[in-house]
Amino acid sequence: MLRLQAFLLYLLLLISVLALVGTLLSLLAAEVWWLQVLDFLRFQFVAAQLLVLAGLGLLLWWGRRQHQPVRRWVLVTALLGLAIQFYFLLPYAPLAPRPVADATAAQAADTSARLRLLEINVLQKNRRADLVLAQVRAQRPDVVLALETDQWWAEALRPLRHDYPYVVELPRSNTYGMVLYSRLPLLNPESRNLQQPNVPAILTGVRLPNGRAVRLFAVHPTPPVPDNHPTSLGMQDVALVKVGQLVQQQPGPALVLGDFNDVSWSFTTRMFEASGQLRNVRLGRGLFNTFNATILPLRWPLDHLFVTREFKVVTLERLPGVGSDHFPLLAELVLVE
Repeated sequence: MLRLQAFLLYLLLLISVLALVGTLLSLLAAEVWWLQVLDFLRFQFVAAQLLVLAGLGLLLWWGRRQHQPVRRWVLVTALLGLAIQFYFLLPYAPLAPRPVADATAAQAADTSARLRLLEINVLQKNRRADLVLAQVRAQRPDVVLALETDQWWAEALRPLRHDYPYVVELPRSNTYGMVLYSRLPLLNPESRNLQQPNVPAILTGVRLPNGRAVRLFAVHPTPPVPDNHPTSLGMQDVALVKVGQLVQQQPGPALVLGDFNDVSWSFTTRMFEASGQLRNVRLGRGLFNTFNATILPLRWPLDHLFVTREFKVVTLERLPGVGSDHFPLLAELVLVE
């Protein structure tokens, strides 16, 4: 019995140390794909350390308190790992500060200054266009951004033109196509390759019913892993830094919407907040994990909305699935300044 307890204790120590090493490596801001992947695993590391603490408590209840130094090391490594992870995750808790404030009832009632946004990564191989169209019709957003749209998807979404006369179509067969539909006038819309060829972004103004214009940046940078874009490693930094520079160059209300292929707490994503120009609407509201819609243990916030200080939030929701590996993200904002 004592040998079994000793074995389990050392097993807990091994798990805790490995989780702590992974946690510490995730802090390195290096353009190495497997280090950046560790940034995705914060919930998994938290789960591992919580299981270690539960196992340690079970061993304390089960038998005599042998190997006290090992027990202390298990406790210290687990608590240290949890403290680091909670540093990144607690700012999204509902009681945490909200850099983007909630709109008051009076502000939310001003429909002329409101902007309702729906972003959907449709998954290029998904063919449930009926679910996507139904979601758009049910939510009635002012602007719809559909990502991973190839030519099939561009054609499948064209029934929306009846209600959304302003359209930018950039279909691609490489999973980085995008289509933007708007019921509000688009001002000087253009496509740019901020990151690399054939990975477009949309830059456009949007005219609100009260006549004011806001700038919208729709982005979908490639992920920090080797894929069909082997040159993509570290390239999110390039795309997102360029967007941040464009926002700074022209003062005024702006928002950035899209699938960043990166978690909300990553170094790359947090760079947006560092300048003070763009603010993450998730902070203080929840994680709203939009990916992976089909695998619960591997679920992260990859679809993002950042806004400048002129906006307040009316609502932020993760909607039911539409056959994609991403859940749609719905946000309603009001321009108050």
